[in-house]
Amino acid sequence: MRAVGLITEYNPFHNGHLHHLRESRKIAEAEVSVAVMSGHFLQRGEPALIDKWRRTEMALGAGVDVVVELPFVFACQSAPHFARGAVQCLNALGGIDALCFGSEVGELAPLQCCVDLLQEHRAELDGATAAGLRQGVHYAEARADLVTCLSHDASLADLLQSPNNILALEYLQALQGTASSMVPCTIPRLGAGFHELEASGVIASATGIRHRLAEDQPVSEYLPAAAATLLRQALNEGLTSNPDLLHRLLLSQIFRGRDALQKVYQVEQGLDRRLADAALESNGWEDLVDRIKVRQLTRTRVQRILCYALNDASPAVMADALDTGPLYLHLLGCSDRGRRFLSISRKRRSLPLIANFSRVYSTLKRFYGPETDRLGQALAMLELDLRATRNYTLLLPGWSGGNRNQDFFQEVVRD
Repeated sequence: MRAVGLITEYNPFHNGHLHHLRESRKIAEAEVSVAVMSGHFLQRGEPALIDKWRRTEMALGAGVDVVVELPFVFACQSAPHFARGAVQCLNALGGIDALCFGSEVGELAPLQCCVDLLQEHRAELDGATAAGLRQGVHYAEARADLVTCLSHDASLADLLQSPNNILALEYLQALQGTASSMVPCTIPRLGAGFHELEASGVIASATGIRHRLAEDQPVSEYLPAAAATLLRQALNEGLTSNPDLLHRLLLSQIFRGRDALQKVYQVEQGLDRRLADAALESNGWEDLVDRIKVRQLTRTRVQRILCYALNDASPAVMADALDTGPLYLHLLGCSDRGRRFLSISRKRRSLPLIANFSRVYSTLKRFYGPETDRLGQALAMLELDLRATRNYTLLLPGWSGGNRNQDFFQEVVRD
């Protein structure tokens, strides 16, 4: 069965995602679509609008065949780590022939040309971007300036200004860096841009949809019917993440003191004081981020650091995980066709596929061996995912009780 891989967040699943899914299967000539999807905390350092199982149900209802979770360590990360972790998951699953992603440019040739240039001048790029960051120039700007200087081609630098192009470049570099057998393909992003708030026909960005929801505006026309129903149910039941609850939880973490903050991933010297000072006077999630943000720290990076603080992500665990890559695959959902694909590709899988969390510890112990360093790293990665789920339940105003270790009680979603 020919399969195409997709790297997703589906926050929430909308008509643009449906277009991407259909075009990906067409361009890759694939019978099966496999999505690696972020869990409860996302690449831009925000909690997902709805939980990972409802988003999986949205995806399966639209025609995705397999959904595997991207662990927290990689999901809530800068674009290079996010892309590499997702590609490693698809590689490890085995049997996936192509990776298809959206981009503003909509063709591979200029993207690959830019990747080749970046790889060839890696040392110069690192030096120039480090110098730029010290002067308050953001990474994307510094990289674009260097590409213009090296290539004498402003169009290549323009590629680096668009969010989907930036991710596309990281996917291509991750494919090369992992010696992946997946063939890359891209389709042009349709309709509204990644961060645009205004819709284009029946296509709206996920950011635009969340913005409309925050203003109590209707969004159903921008989602497939099944996804719109699931979202409406979650809204009616109070099962969407609440920024006020997020703010209060963050304050409780920050109020533990600067010694505790210094043990959080990416909280560098001086930032602990800034977090502590901001928490004392902030009156909401947005205000907290605004008070912490400085010239050298993008808003997105501040949000990710707050996610690390919320989930007590330690520097050692995060560094080990980024070094090893994913150490297990968490199956969130699959269709009948997806189950057949997983059965056929089983012998090509290089990581344990976890469908039943009641056996997760014994599965990892059997795969890595008892009392091994790699088992310890896998368990530390797993604990972060479990903690992220527990903390996510605290963000839901309509949480009706039950065991917050939901990963152990939620069954694999079926279409």
